[in-house]
Amino acid sequence: MRNPFQRSFTEEELKLIEFLSTFQLFEQLTAKEKSAFFSYLYLRKYKEDEVVFFRKDPSHALYLVKTGRVALLIDEGQDFETLSVVSTGQSFGNNSLLSKTQRPYSAVVRSNEAELYVIPHVNIQDIFASHPRIKAKMLASLSEIYDTYLQDMFHVYRSAKGFFNLNQVSANI
Repeated sequence: MRNPFQRSFTEEELKLIEFLSTFQLFEQLTAKEKSAFFSYLYLRKYKEDEVVFFRKDPSHALYLVKTGRVALLIDEGQDFETLSVVSTGQSFGNNSLLSKTQRPYSAVVRSNEAELYVIPHVNIQDIFASHPRIKAKMLASLSEIYDTYLQDMFHVYRSAKGFFNLNQVSANI
């Protein structure tokens, strides 16, 4: 039997809950907790080769890919190297969950068009301030994402037979 005091969701809200559930950052949240983000989800459309943000920009928003592909690029002088390409169901700009951070890479659209849900940092922080459980769950998910990235980096380092000096990477840990 359904609890009469439990919030019911519209069909559109259920679609948003399902969409948010595809992202690791949101997977630990309940439907009600995910609904705290509804009013802060801004759908933006980008065209091919449009820059979403540049490396060293302030981390003002989290991006959730609805459609399309976005390349995450690291620049070395005038050259760019692709770190990864994110697509539907993936997020980027995850460090916007943290305070006073900068982008470690640039993000450029690599499909004809991309639809991205944008959640501003200020709104994330407002939700975190009023919902400490949401903050704890999302920061735990962010830690898992960063741990996986670190493990992958060590795997590549071991495979590359020390192509780069890990001392340089770990100097700031």
